[in-house]
Amino acid sequence: MSAITTDLLTRFDVPGPRYTSYPTADRFVEAFTAEQYVQALEQRRDGPAALARPLSLYVHIPFCQSLCYYCACNKIITRHHERSAPYLRYLSREIELHARHLGEGQAVSQLHLGGGTPTFFSDAELAELMALLRRHFSLVPGGEYSIEVDPRTVNAERLQTLAQLGFNRLSFGVQDFDPQVQKAVHRVQPAEQVFALVEEARRIGFESINVDLIYGLPRQTPESFDRTLAQMAQLRPDRVALYAYAHLPERFKPQRRILSADLPGAANKVTMLARSLAALKDAGYVYVGMDHFALPDDALAVAKRQGRLHRNFQGYSTQPDCDLIGLGVSAIGNVGASYSQNAKTLQEYEDALDQGQLPIVRGLAVTRDDLLRRAVIMALMCQGALSYESIELAHLIDFKTYFAKELAALAVMQEQGLVTLNDAGIQVTDTGWFFVRGVAMVFDKYLQADQARARFSKII
Repeated sequence: MSAITTDLLTRFDVPGPRYTSYPTADRFVEAFTAEQYVQALEQRRDGPAALARPLSLYVHIPFCQSLCYYCACNKIITRHHERSAPYLRYLSREIELHARHLGEGQAVSQLHLGGGTPTFFSDAELAELMALLRRHFSLVPGGEYSIEVDPRTVNAERLQTLAQLGFNRLSFGVQDFDPQVQKAVHRVQPAEQVFALVEEARRIGFESINVDLIYGLPRQTPESFDRTLAQMAQLRPDRVALYAYAHLPERFKPQRRILSADLPGAANKVTMLARSLAALKDAGYVYVGMDHFALPDDALAVAKRQGRLHRNFQGYSTQPDCDLIGLGVSAIGNVGASYSQNAKTLQEYEDALDQGQLPIVRGLAVTRDDLLRRAVIMALMCQGALSYESIELAHLIDFKTYFAKELAALAVMQEQGLVTLNDAGIQVTDTGWFFVRGVAMVFDKYLQADQARARFSKII
């Protein structure tokens, strides 16, 4: 592998989509209606897709007890835990509407609870939610059932309850172990607390434990983040997600509480990333792709080695290409040749369900060109390789003619050591894998037409 130089990291320090979908969510339009979404659900029910495409569920629980200043998620800050009961009732209505159009008992192989803070729900409320899902869907044995956990909201007993409810994967939001950084982002959680919870989760038998880290936060320095990485190596979770902080206070109000003067400069961010890549490699982690690292025996690392990686709105997955149903405020779904998103405010979400309607406010019916480019982008993002013939046979095109402009752009990346091109296809190099978003962007028609990328996070 060529050296990942500071120059190369700096060159790709530009915004770009994460490609959890293509077209990306910023391309969704309000002209897409709940009626079109219902049609997609019924087509899945009545067609072969129910057998051919697995089903994944995402449930968004928006409540948080306290505000993390860096957060760009859709959330509601409240200490009033009584607000979760009405929300659960509306989730029940939404689940029932889906079952009505989709059919009862469809097999689900992947479930993810995100937020907000899913563990804002009490144990009884989480039990009720899981019972609701099992009443209308069939959660298959051996599936991936994960929940995001704020370490400040759980103890050993709660972890035991989560396991009993059927969750087999946990994701802990850590971000940084440094007390000064935690104070600057309003998320104080002692490292000892996280270590104790991870140890208990292992004892209980969770199949995979993920920990999230963020670099580029206020008061971080390369040296302070080195200490966090050393603690991470000691903690040794199965997976690590390493994100770059995107400071967009004009879009996300909580970030206005962060002083720009406290943020590390671009050079320090690049240094942190370079050191993180080295530290995680030295600790024995495999670079899965983009922000994801895993221990060699983790299912994600195994899937990477075997060319079985897939990608959806939850990031990289071992699950085959699937239909995704998004439940709850702001949740995004992908059923058939359509994308959809729920209302982003609680009032709008509840109003739609009060009228007996699914709370879809925008989405997209994908075109033939969208499907073609999605296949190309996902092959690059997941396998790091592309066979011209496979795309040509599936989409009835001549690849080199259709993508002549894109291949010319890739020729420049070949000179940079990021890809290799031959008569048969495209191969992302080991070095290029760290910049795979940049490679995929070459095939993004919407991005080519609109160079305004400020709405996206940085590639690295």
